[in-house]
Amino acid sequence: MNSIRIAVIGLGYVGLPLAVEFAKKYAVVGFDIKQERVGELQEGHDATLEVSREELKMLLCKGNHTAEKESTGLFVTAESGDIGAANCYIVTVPTPTDKNNRPVLKPLLKASETIGRVLKPGDLVIYESTVYPGATEEDCVPVLERFSGLTFNRDFFAGYSPERINPGDKEHTVTKIKKVTSGSTPDAAAKVDALYRSIITAGTHLASSIRVAEAAKVIENSQRDINIAFVNELAMIFNRMGIDTNEVLAAAGTKWNFLTFKPGLVGGHCIGVDPYYLAQKAQEYGYHPEIILAGRRLNDNMGKYIASQVIKLMIAADHKIKGAKVLMLGITFKENCPDIRNTRAVDIVRELQQYGLVVDIYDPWANPEEVMREYAFQCMPELNANHYEAIILAVAHHAFSALDISSLCSGSRSIVYDVKGILPMDQVDGRL
Repeated sequence: MNSIRIAVIGLGYVGLPLAVEFAKKYAVVGFDIKQERVGELQEGHDATLEVSREELKMLLCKGNHTAEKESTGLFVTAESGDIGAANCYIVTVPTPTDKNNRPVLKPLLKASETIGRVLKPGDLVIYESTVYPGATEEDCVPVLERFSGLTFNRDFFAGYSPERINPGDKEHTVTKIKKVTSGSTPDAAAKVDALYRSIITAGTHLASSIRVAEAAKVIENSQRDINIAFVNELAMIFNRMGIDTNEVLAAAGTKWNFLTFKPGLVGGHCIGVDPYYLAQKAQEYGYHPEIILAGRRLNDNMGKYIASQVIKLMIAADHKIKGAKVLMLGITFKENCPDIRNTRAVDIVRELQQYGLVVDIYDPWANPEEVMREYAFQCMPELNANHYEAIILAVAHHAFSALDISSLCSGSRSIVYDVKGILPMDQVDGRL
């Protein structure tokens, strides 16, 4: 295993933690097309907060060392030529959807092109990015062949080991999550499995084929999406009945086989995206998925639903709607994490603005420049002395549980809406 020289393509929430773990045992080059990202990492700063400065500094190397058999450590670069000495390439780039919810494979195909230009006989290419079944061998491998001039499963081999990173989770980190592995031949599969077993303490599961591993990944998040859609629909029903959804779930959860899910916004780079990849492939095979897409529609509309509930509560409290000040607590896609990709919290803001409300956004985890660049929303650097007609707790950051919500209200008629159900019931006027 010491002869393995690894190049990780894509240094985001998935790629960087993986590269760091491999760098403790192997020579690793981390490549990213964003020079700003690479520059920050070279200084020991990870903007995603997934890797500490101390750990990063300890493993960083000044020069490219992948040609040295016995070396370990991490060299980060934005120069594609620096990955040429590797013999194992791991692709961890994003796989988003477009505005029409169609899969966007461009980052994956560009990464394959970059690897194809330096691919050598005997090399192994492993994909971790979430895709639909068949994408590795049908979409990516032809790019590798075209740019390398090599033949698949004769000159080079492929594998698929889906990422299972949970951004912001300091308990279930890379090595503590069981890893699904696969390869394009039995020998390649064994090599992929052995490589991951060398760092994953939770163990691995060797799938029978790449397509099985791809399918396993895409249904993991599709299942969660459907389950959350179910409890979101329950929340809408129970809200009409005047029943607290969280109390219902707590009561139902006393049964041993009841699955615990909470209502809320479904965003991020996985759960809110992956079902569309499966749906796209299903339709290519002549099947129109009903449950998967119904769950997606319901979850994608939760922001509008929450905004409408807040408006109704404000009207009931005799608030003037147009020009009313609203405080939005949280804009990231999940708690205690700076990730704003595909956050559905923005849907609440946009809907309220259409009603003419003035919305202030405060999120101690989000990067204000990134929020402005991505969504054209301005975030307050800190809470000000303003008093608000309505306050919406949209993200359950630990910092928000200690806030004195009443001090931010404009008076006894102010509306407090708790999307995440973390505030005491006597402090809120509504929640999912």
